[in-house]
Amino acid sequence: MASGKDYLEFIMEQLNTLDDVSYRAMMGEYILYCNGKVVGGIYDNRLLIKQTSAAKRLIPDAPLELPYEGAKEMYMVEDVDDRELLCELFPAVADELPAPKKKKAK
Repeated sequence: MASGKDYLEFIMEQLNTLDDVSYRAMMGEYILYCNGKVVGGIYDNRLLIKQTSAAKRLIPDAPLELPYEGAKEMYMVEDVDDRELLCELFPAVADELPAPKKKKAK
């Protein structure tokens, strides 16, 4: 089941105070970026965040969910109405992730 554009727009509105949050549509779902790093995504109208120590600290009771078959488990953010939490969570997770690899020139 693909995620709805309305849900994406709601999540992006919740994050609108952050400077560098973006998304990319991919096979009916949405990959979410913060500061140029993939921090999570929207899968089947669920907001999923990568497993980092910051995510574990900020959403300690979040269940682990699979975004799709064969993927690594991610934390499901259940309280997407908590704008303050989301705006703290995204940059905290991004800060713990490695910088994206540079693509090689052909």
